[in-house]
Amino acid sequence: MNREFEQLEWNDRLIDDCRQILRLAVREDLDRGHDWTTVALVPQPSEGAADIVARQRGTIAGLPAVALLLEETNARIELTRHVEDGAGVDAGTRIATLRGSTRDLLTCERIMLNLLGRLSGIATLASEYVAAVADYPARIYDTRKTTPGWRRLEKYATSRGGACNHRTGLFDGVLIKDNHLASYDSAGTSRTVGDAVLQAREFLRDSRGSQADPEMLVEVEVDRLEQLREALPAGPDIVLLDNMSLDDLRAAVAIRNELAADVELEASGGVNLTTVASIAATGVDRISVGGLTHAAVSLDVALDWALD
Repeated sequence: MNREFEQLEWNDRLIDDCRQILRLAVREDLDRGHDWTTVALVPQPSEGAADIVARQRGTIAGLPAVALLLEETNARIELTRHVEDGAGVDAGTRIATLRGSTRDLLTCERIMLNLLGRLSGIATLASEYVAAVADYPARIYDTRKTTPGWRRLEKYATSRGGACNHRTGLFDGVLIKDNHLASYDSAGTSRTVGDAVLQAREFLRDSRGSQADPEMLVEVEVDRLEQLREALPAGPDIVLLDNMSLDDLRAAVAIRNELAADVELEASGGVNLTTVASIAATGVDRISVGGLTHAAVSLDVALDWALD
C-alpha cells in the first residue's frame, strides 16, 4: 500500500472539535436557561436508569462523544458501554446503560441520541460500501463533503465503518483539481496537469522549514485519458479519475500499469451502492464517495427507561 493520508482516531484534536459542537448543542436546547419541563415535573433528588437501544441494524459510532457530553454538562450520570465504536449491532441491541440523576438523563437525552444516531448512520453506510467491494482490492474513502464543523467527527465515523479517510482538509494534502487549472487559464497562463504536479512538487521541496510538509501527498484530478498520460510522468502519488466510464477506468488502469505502476488511481463520481462493485472491478485502488457523509441517514437509536 502506498503512503496514506492521516487516518482519524479518537484523539485530542477530535475531542476539541467535539467539545465545541457539544457546547453549541447544549446552547441550542437550554440557551442560558433550563429544561423547564424536567424541572417542573422531576424532583431534584430523583435517580433512574435508561438503556440506549438500537432500533435497527447498523454500525455504532460516537460513544466517546456521549461520554464527553456527560462531562461537558457535569451530568451526574454513570455510562456503561455494552459495545464499542465499530461494532455491528442488530435491532434491539443495548448499546449502553446510563444511571444517575433523572433530571440530567432527561436533559441530555436528545443531544446524545442526535449525536450517536448521526455518527452511527455514517458508520453504517460506510460499512455497506466496504462490504460491497469486499471481493476487490479497492478501498473506500470519504471526502470533504461533510457538515461544517463536524468534519473530524464524521470522518471518524466513516473509519469506524471500515472506510478510509481521505485528506482531512486543505492543510494536509495537495489535491490539484480542474478549477485550479481553470484559474491559470483564466489568467492567460495555460499549463497541463503534469506541469501543475511538477510545480506542486517543487513548492513542497523548497518549503522545508515552512508550515508546508514537504512529504505531504500530491494528488491530481483528470477527466480524460490524455490528461492521465500527461500527469503520470510528473510523479503524483494519486490520480483522481473524475466521472469516467467503466471502460475508461479500465483503460486508465492499463495506462497506469504501463507508465507508472506505483501511482494509485482513485475513482470518483457516480458512485453509489449499485455501481461501486463495478467500479472496484476495473482495478482502481481507491474509490471516494461523498455520499458516505452527505447522504447518510441517522441510525434509529432510542432511550428506553428502565422501570424497577
